[in-house]
Amino acid sequence: MSKTLIISFLVFCCTFFSQNLLAQEVEVELGPNQIGLNETFTIKINVANEKIKSYDQFPEIPGFQKQGISQSSSMNVINGQVTSSNSIIQYYKPSRKGEFTLPSFSITINGKEFDFAGKTISVTDPVSAQNLGGNNYDPFAEFFGRNAEEPEYIELDDEAFFSVTVDKEEIYAGEGFSLTLAFYMSENNQAPFNFYKPGEQLDGVLKKIKPSNAWEENYNISNIEPEQITINNKRWVRYKVYEATFFPFSEGKIQIPSIPWEMIKYRVAKNPTFFGANRQEDFKTFYSAPKTITVKPLPPHPLRNEVAVGQYQLRENITELEVETGEGFNYNFGISGVGNINAISEPRRISGGNLNTYDPNVRQQINRGYGRVSGIKEFNYYITINEASEVDLAKHFEWIYFDPARAVYDTLRPSAKIKVVGESKVNQAISSQRLGGIYDRIGSEDNQFLNERYKYYFTTAINLLLLASVVFLAVIIIRKK
Repeated sequence: MSKTLIISFLVFCCTFFSQNLLAQEVEVELGPNQIGLNETFTIKINVANEKIKSYDQFPEIPGFQKQGISQSSSMNVINGQVTSSNSIIQYYKPSRKGEFTLPSFSITINGKEFDFAGKTISVTDPVSAQNLGGNNYDPFAEFFGRNAEEPEYIELDDEAFFSVTVDKEEIYAGEGFSLTLAFYMSENNQAPFNFYKPGEQLDGVLKKIKPSNAWEENYNISNIEPEQITINNKRWVRYKVYEATFFPFSEGKIQIPSIPWEMIKYRVAKNPTFFGANRQEDFKTFYSAPKTITVKPLPPHPLRNEVAVGQYQLRENITELEVETGEGFNYNFGISGVGNINAISEPRRISGGNLNTYDPNVRQQINRGYGRVSGIKEFNYYITINEASEVDLAKHFEWIYFDPARAVYDTLRPSAKIKVVGESKVNQAISSQRLGGIYDRIGSEDNQFLNERYKYYFTTAINLLLLASVVFLAVIIIRKK
C-alpha cells in the first residue's frame, strides 16, 4: 500500500470518528400557531451529533391529548465532515376549539436538562381533507389503518362531590373548630377525574372562608393524597386540599358561603380503540353547602377575658425534692392538652412565704393532626428558699382555664412539695441586697425615682438661693438708709 493511500485512510478514519468530539446541539420545533380541530400539533426535539439514549416526558398541553411519539435519525458527509441528526416528535390531538397555552417547559435528554419557551395555540374548526398538509396530520392513522373520523365521546355519570366540613357548629369563644375542604369520589365511581389548578383555586377559596377574628393553625397539606373513609356505610375516597383549626377571639357567628370547586372530568370514547384518543378533557364545577358556626361567650368570671380555653392537664418534672436553704433548683410547670397552645399564659404567682423566683424560660410544642390541635407549653422556673421549712408549691402557683367540654372553669395547681433544710439564709439574703449611700441607690433606683429626688434637691437649693438674695438686698438697702 502506498504512503499516499495510508495517509488518506488515516485522515478518513479520524474524520469519521471525530463526530464524537462535536458538541451536542439541541433544538426544538413547535407546531404552528393555529391548527384545525382534526389536525395534530407537534413538539419536535432535534439533537445533533449525538444519539438519543434517554429522555423524559414531554409536557402536557391543556385541551390536548398525547397521541404518540416517533423517532428519526440521519447522517450527512459534507467535505469529509460527518454530521448526524436525531429527532423525537411528540404528537398532540386537540379535544376542543379555543385558545390554549403551552407553558415554558424542560426536558432532560441524555441526562442533561434543556429549557424551552412555550407558545399560544389556536384551535379552529376542522380543516377539510384537501387542506391538510405538511406536518399537521396523524402519522399513526394510516400506519395502523385507523378510521380518521373523530370518535364520539360520551359523559359518564359520576358519584362525586366537593365539601366544606366542620367538626363543630357551636363553640365557646377561644374554643377551636376544625375546617376541611375535600373532594370525594365513591369507590364505585366510573367517571375519570383530575384536579384543575388546585393551588390557584385554593388561594381564592381561602379569601372567602377564613374568619378574620380568629387564630389559625394550618395543617399545611402539601400533597393531595387519596384516603379511604366510610360515610353512611359506604366507602369513599377523600382528597383533602385544605385543613385547619380556628380559634375565634370573641362571640358571634362565622358564615362560610357555598364554595365552587372546578375539576377536570373526562368524557370517554363511545367506541374506544387501542391507539386512539379514548377520552376528551372537559370540566365540571362542584359546589359545597354553606356552613354557620355559632360562637358563644364564656360564662361570667373575673378572668373571663384572660383565661385559655381547652382541655388541659398539669405535667411536673418533680413531685418531691430536698434542698439546702439558699440553694437554687429548677421547677417545671408544664401545661399539656387540646386547645390553642399559643394562647397559654404563664401560671399565676401567689404572693407570700420566703420563696424567691425569676421569670420562667418558656418552651412549647404544637401538634396538628387528626382534626385537632394539641401540644404542651412548659414554664421552667429557677427557685431559691432561704428558710428551712416544708414548702407546698400549690400555695405559690396556679393556672386557671375554661374547659369547654364540661363548661366549667378549672384550676391547675402543683402537687410538688419541697423539703428545705439547713440554717436560715434570710439575714444573709437581706445583707447581700442592702445598699448604702447615694451611689448604691443609683444602682438600685429607677430613673424616675432619681429624677424626682434630684428635682426636689434642685428646687430646694434654688429657693434657698433666692431667699439669700432677698435677705442680701434688704441688708444693702437698710445700710444705705
